[in-house]
Parts: sequence; C-alpha cells; structure tokens
Amino acid sequence: MSLLLLGSITMLSAAAQTTYRVTDAKSLQQAISKAIGRTGEKVVIQLQAGRYELDSTLIIPYSLAASLTITGSGQAASIIAGDKQVKLTWNPAGNGMFTAPYDAKGKNPDRLFLDGKPLTMARYPDLDTTERHYNGAAADAISDERVATWKNPNGAYIHALHEGEWGGFHYVVTGRDASGKLVYEGGWQNNRPAPMHNRYRMVENVYEELNTPGEWFYDAEKKLIFLIPPKGTNLNKAVFSVSRITDLIRIGGNAAMPVRNIVLQQLAFSNNNRSFMLTREPLLRSDWTIYRGGAILLEQTENITIRDCSFSGLGGNAVFLSGYNKQDTISGNLIEQIGASGILFVGRPEAVRSPAFRYGESVPWNVMDLTPGPKSNAYPQECVASDNLIRYIGQVEKQVAGITIDMAAFITADHNTIYHTPRAGINIGDGCWGGHLVSFNDVFETVLETGDHGAYNSWGRDRFWSPDRKITDSIVPAQKGIEYLDVQYPITLKNNRFQCDHGWDIDLDDGSSNYVIVDNICLNGGLKLREGYHRTVSNNIIINNSFHPHVWQKNSGDRFTHNLVTTPYAPIQMKDWGDVVDSNFFVQADGLRQARALDLDEHSTTGDPLFVDAASGNYTLQQLSPVFAIGFHQVDLNIGVQSPRLKKLAAAPVIRPLALQQKEQSAQQTEESHQKPESKKIQWLGATLKTVETMAERSAAGLHETRGVLVLVCPPGSVAANQGLQVGDVILEIANLAINDTAMMREALEKGKSANRLPFTIQRNQSTRKIDIAIR
Repeated sequence: MSLLLLGSITMLSAAAQTTYRVTDAKSLQQAISKAIGRTGEKVVIQLQAGRYELDSTLIIPYSLAASLTITGSGQAASIIAGDKQVKLTWNPAGNGMFTAPYDAKGKNPDRLFLDGKPLTMARYPDLDTTERHYNGAAADAISDERVATWKNPNGAYIHALHEGEWGGFHYVVTGRDASGKLVYEGGWQNNRPAPMHNRYRMVENVYEELNTPGEWFYDAEKKLIFLIPPKGTNLNKAVFSVSRITDLIRIGGNAAMPVRNIVLQQLAFSNNNRSFMLTREPLLRSDWTIYRGGAILLEQTENITIRDCSFSGLGGNAVFLSGYNKQDTISGNLIEQIGASGILFVGRPEAVRSPAFRYGESVPWNVMDLTPGPKSNAYPQECVASDNLIRYIGQVEKQVAGITIDMAAFITADHNTIYHTPRAGINIGDGCWGGHLVSFNDVFETVLETGDHGAYNSWGRDRFWSPDRKITDSIVPAQKGIEYLDVQYPITLKNNRFQCDHGWDIDLDDGSSNYVIVDNICLNGGLKLREGYHRTVSNNIIINNSFHPHVWQKNSGDRFTHNLVTTPYAPIQMKDWGDVVDSNFFVQADGLRQARALDLDEHSTTGDPLFVDAASGNYTLQQLSPVFAIGFHQVDLNIGVQSPRLKKLAAAPVIRPLALQQKEQSAQQTEESHQKPESKKIQWLGATLKTVETMAERSAAGLHETRGVLVLVCPPGSVAANQGLQVGDVILEIANLAINDTAMMREALEKGKSANRLPFTIQRNQSTRKIDIAIR
C-alpha cells in the first residue's frame, strides 16, 4: 500500500481498493472528481468528523469505479451542510434588537442559524408550537389593516392552507397595487387550484413583525441582519451561519450510462435552503406538485445505497429518486425536522401514456393510447425504502409525505416508522404502474395540519378515469381491462399499523384500483374505498371505526371479507357493493344489524373479539376468540424500524380504549356514522335533501367546507330530476345567496318565490356548475 498526499486529500492505494481521506468540502469535491475516474477499482472516500460547508451542489455525473463508497466517521459526525458560518459583528439597535452588517451579494439569506439551530424569520402571528397550523395562523395575517403598517413588504412570504385543507400554498410578495393591497405570486404548490384558506395563514419576512426573541430579518437595501436574540444568548460567543444552496448531492448519469454501485453511509445532511417556491411541477392528476430536488437527488442510477445517514434541519426534501432509478435502496436513515417530504420515488411524465395533469382534465377517448404500461423506462423501479425513521416533516410545505410514490413500479416500503406529519405518512399519487409492496410500517400522528386525507393515501385517476362516474361506468364495460392499463400489477398493503388524526387510516381515493389490503391494523380513522376497481380487503383489524365505502362504480369487483370492524359501516352514496361484503366480525352489534339491513354480511357475526390486551394496543386474539369463526387469522405485527439505533429513538402511537359499546365510540366515528335529526332532511320537488354535516359527505362531494345541501334521493321523473338535479349534487348557492344548510335553503326559496326560475350553484363531480331551476 502506498500513501499519497494530494493537497488536503490523503490517498491510500492497495491492490483492490483506493481510499481517499478528506477533511473539508473543497477536498471532498476533489476526491469525488478523482474517484469517479478510477476505472474498475473499488474506491472509498472517508470523511473525517466535522462540517463540510458546500459552496455548490456536489455532483457525481458518472463513475468508472467498480464501486464507490462515501462514508462518514460515525453517526452524524461528518456533516454535509448547506449553510456556511459567517462572522457577524452585532450592534445594539434598541428594544432588545441588534444589527450586524452582512452583504448577501444579491442572494438574500433564506435561513439563519444560531449554533446550528434555525432562527425564526420575522413573522405574524408569532411562533407558537402549541398551535396546530403553521405553529400559529391568523385570519388577519394579510389584512388591509395589517398590511398598511408595513413600510416595504416586497419579498415577504405568505403561507396558507388550501381552502379545502388539501395541503398548502406559498406566495412571495412583489409589491402593492394602486390601492395599497399586496401583489404576490405563487400558489403553484398544489395541483388542485383554490383560494388560500381564510383563517389558516401566516406571513413572514416582514420587518415590522420582528418583535419576538429568536426572530430575524434581512434588509437587502441596508445590507443588515436584524435580530432579537433568544434569551440567554451571548452574541460574542454564538456561532452564526447562513444557508446558501438547496440541493446538496446530485447523482445522475444518462440513459446510455447510468451511475451505478455507489454507497452513501453514516453521513449527516443539514441546513440547506427551503424549496417551497420551487415546488411547482404537477404530478399527473394527483393533488401534488413537486420540486425535483432535496438533500440528495438521484436520476439515471442503478444499485445506489443510502444507509445509516441522518437528515435533519433541511429546508425541503430529504431523498428524491427522479426518473429512471433501478434497484436503489434507502435504509436505516433518520429523517427529521425537515421542510418537505422524506423519501420520494417519482418518475418522469414522458414515461406515461396519455398523461393528464389536472383533476378535471381527461384524455379524449378517440386519441387515448390504449397500450398497457409505461412508454419509456424513465421511472423508479424495484427500489426499496426500508427501516427508516421519518418524523416531524412538512415543517414548511404541507402537501408532503414520509414516503411518496408516483409514476413508479415495484417499489418496496417496509419496516419504516413515520409520524408527526401535516399530511400523509405514505402517499401513492397514481396507478402507474403498480407492483408496490407497503408492509410492516408503523404510521401515526398523520394529517395533523390538513384534512380529508389518510395516514396511507392514494389516488388513481389513471388515463381511463373520469371525475364523472357515469362516464367511467360506460367506458370500462366497453373496453375490457382498460382499468389495468396503468396499474398493471397489484399494490399490496400488508401488516402495517396506521393511525390518522383528521381523515382515514387507509384512504383509497378517486379511482385507486388493483389493491390487496390484508393484515393491517387501523387505530383511529377506519378504512375508506372510494370509486375504483378490483380491491381485495381481508383480515384487517379496524379499531374504534369502520369500513367507509364511498360512491363505488358499477361492477367494481371489490371484496371486503374476513375483517374485524368496531363500529357500523359508514357508506356514502352507495348503490353497487362490488363482488362481496361478508364474513366480517363486528365488535358493536349494531354494526351487524345495519349491514344486514343493506343486504350485506349474511355470514358475519358480532361479539367481544377477546384481544390479548387492547388497552396497550396488543390486538392478538386469544385462543378462544370468536373472530376465528369467520376465517380470520392472527396478524403479524413486527412493525416499524428494526435497527437498534432507530428503535431507541422511535415513539409509538397513543392507544385509545376499545369502544365495545356504540355509545363509547370515538368522536370522529360518531360524526361519521350517525345522521343528525331527521328535521335536517327536507322534501323538495320530489327529491330528498339534507344538510352536509360530516367529513365523509364533504369528502365524497369534494367540498372545501362542510356546508351546503346534499341531494340524497332524486327519483327519475321527479320535478327535481327533470330540472337537472342528480343524487350527490350539493346546492351551494341560490340566487347568489350562500346555502349552508336546509334552513338557509328554505329562506332563499321563500325570498325568491315570486320568480319562476332561480339560478343555483351546485357541486357535482368535485367541481362547481350553475343551473337554472324552475321552482314553481
């Protein structure tokens, strides 16, 4: 073995391996440049303990080495940082405020760190970690009165939830108009356009809102950082740093020569820029837009391994696999306290046949490509995310997930622990191209800041699918097998534990098809199947909730058998019940009674399931449990992270008492499964109408708010039907008067009784439309 000194790089060579030892960011980039050119060798780049502050993204465009390993020196000891330490001279400015000269050279700092921890950009309302939305949100965040107090709001950021709480929006202020109102651009971070939420919003980067210890502001004109230091800070000893770049490492080749056989291990990634204003590429017809970047971006790779690393304090995504990536593995990592998503497997739209990019868009039948499967290989395939602890994500962006899969095939997500997320824990955004295995994951504390979603969430919306179920019902019988064109292989959920706080534990939304759901435990929100095809749901345990079938298609082929549910089913606008709903076990006897009233569950039964210890969350069945009589088998739940390091860090979900009696059921299930008094229903023009009252009714109609009047029954030939109303329509306005409930509808009709016809605004197929109705 020979030893060569190359600047600050130490190189050790042996017959079979070359090792580079580096101590700083400059030598790391030099070592990468040298390592990727060593044809046929095994190469190791060893980072000594310390901070590697990057001036620019580390890029690995190819590798001629037989293998390349980039390794740190122990857990979180070798830090690849997107920030750089700066020497600041602080001067008192009165009222507890200090200033320091800083020339950002045209690139205003996005994040300021004190001793490695992020400070808060001046904001309103002030940071309050006890608040559910944005750690503090206020309806008057950008009110005219507040805006009038700001001298120069240019560069301010507005963060707000989607009006329907379906993720979030972000905007940057570009000025004021002639009337003094803010002018801003953005809102492209969600693929379901809507106004920003009128209450859940906050603003930051405004000098006049600098009023709390720990807040800072950068004045680009004066080239000054303003800071109110956290209490107890010694500014003479404190170490400050400023974020400078967004992506830390990019590994990517080309179609002719993918980058292969690289291992990143025992590295820490931290303190890069936020990416919320870069998040704008739509993901087909899912609700998402994305930014193809993060701490690590992979594209055109094979056999890449990222293991035993830590990702914390990031402004955006942790690991993004974009386009073609095959047999890559992301395992044993800690991902926490980050701005966006954990691990993303997202293909390129050019791999999709007949793609569409908005919910309401569809591909005309006469031009649709009916060839099954992908058009190219520009998508992740046969990749694995395993044994990762993902928590406290989405601290800036809200349309995020611990693990997300879009335009990909045969992705395995197993033995991950995911919790404390503003939206889903695991999200699959389309049916392209199936074959995924989601197993042995522990997913809880999800949908914390948003709503109408799932701990596990999916959409279908594949090329044949239409928001108008009547169209889909006509297409599928006419073109046998069309529902398999994109989701070619079954997606399997097995042996997971899911818990959702503001939605469903398992939420198969809009057209999600070709699923096998078996041996899972749902702790809180139940299991929802919206319209789709060929879903087999069996041997699942649903605690303190139930099965939520919504607006199924004709001849869906769905099966719901051998499941244990606690409370009565919660159907919404169900006419067709698939192949079979039977041989299930109800903890609450009323559940079985209600199911049989719907001509379901002939062979199902009810009783005490005899769990070993439901109070502690042990839902193993005792030997004499009556549940075995329906063909149920024990559920293996060796779930969550497996590595000792991550097991020590991982939390567990809160287990609520089992609701053996109907009166004891959870507040959410009470809302979902029980209608309010019959007085909320009215008869009008031969139709039966009711006030929209539950999250499920709101979700089924695609409403942004829980309001309106739902058409429950509309017989053919009735006056209402002849006027164009349909079952499932929601009346939102009559003659420009908002209709929140049946009482308001009666008032509006009384006011307009002198007219022959009135203009109605209704919601149908998750979009609004106007129709005129003859009221007499």
